Amino acid sequence: MIRQFKDYLFITFKGIAMGAADVVPGVSGGTIAFISGIYEELIESIDNLNLSVFKVWKKDGFKTAWSSINGSFLLALFSGIAISILSLAKLIKWLLHNEPILLWAFFFGLVLASILYIGKQIQSWSPKIILAIIITSILSYFITLAEPFASPDSPFYLLFCGFIAIIAMILPGVSGAFILLILGAYETAINTVNNLIEGVTTGNWDILKGALLNFFLLAIGAVVGLKVFSKALNWMFKHHKNLTLAILTGFMIGSLNKIWPWKNVLKTRINSEGIEVTVLDESILPSSYTGDPQILFAVIFVVIGFATILILENLGHKKSKA
Repeated sequence: MIRQFKDYLFITFKGIAMGAADVVPGVSGGTIAFISGIYEELIESIDNLNLSVFKVWKKDGFKTAWSSINGSFLLALFSGIAISILSLAKLIKWLLHNEPILLWAFFFGLVLASILYIGKQIQSWSPKIILAIIITSILSYFITLAEPFASPDSPFYLLFCGFIAIIAMILPGVSGAFILLILGAYETAINTVNNLIEGVTTGNWDILKGALLNFFLLAIGAVVGLKVFSKALNWMFKHHKNLTLAILTGFMIGSLNKIWPWKNVLKTRINSEGIEVTVLDESILPSSYTGDPQILFAVIFVVIGFATILILENLGHKKSKA
C-alpha cells in the first residue's frame, strides 16, 4: 500500500484518538483502532515485529526491513499515541486530586456503556456463556475488594502491570488504563508520564531518573506482554469469540465497584514522592459520603461518559456499513 504524507498524518490523528482512549479507564485504544479501520493492520504489523527484521536489514538494507514491519505506519500511529498521552496525563492527574467524584462518574458511565457494547456483540447465548459472565463478574468484583499484592512503586509489579495492561492493544473493548486501575497502578502510571515531562522541561535529573525507570519498566512489560498475548488472544477472539466476549463482559461488570464515585478510604500509604495515597477503600452510598457528594453533577458526568461510548459505537456502525 502506497501512502502519501497526508495519509500518515491521518494515521497520526487516529493515534492521538487511541492515546486519549488509553489514558481513560473504560475506553479501549483497540476499540478506536477498530472503529477507525486500522485494527487488522495494527495487529498484523505487531505480529511482524520480531528479531528476524535484523536479518532482513543486514541482507537487504534498512529500507526493506523498515517496509517489512510497516514501520512508517507504526511510527505515525505511535507518535500520535505518545502525543495524546503526554498531553492528557497532567489534566487527569489534576482531576484525580481536585474533582475525583466527577472524574470517576465519567469513567463509570464509560464502563457501563462499554458493558452493553461488548455484551451486544455476543451472537449466541448458551448456559456456558451465561455461566462465564457470572463467574468472571464475581471474580472481578472480589479482585476490586482485594488490597494490591505489591506496591505500585515496586519494579517487578510495574513490569507485571505493563505486561497485563497491553491487552488493550489486542482486543477491542478492553481498556489498558482500566486494567491498571484494577491493579492499583493507574495513578502511578499517570504520575510517571507527568514526572517525565517535568523532568525534561525543568532539567531536574532526580525526577527524570525515577520517571524513566518506571516508564521503561512499564514499557518492557508491555512489549513482552504484546508478543505473548497477541497470537493467543487473537486466536481466542477468532475461534471462541462469544466466550471471549462473555469473559470481557463479566470482567467489566464486576469491576464497576472499583470506579464507583463515592468511596470511604480504609487504608493509605506514603508513595515514593512522600505523598499519602489510598491503598484500600470501599464503595459507599452518596448519603454516607463525607463532604459534598455532588450527586447532580455526578449523574450528568455518568450520562456524558455513557453517551461517549454510544457515539463511538454509532461511528463504528456507520463505518462497517460503508
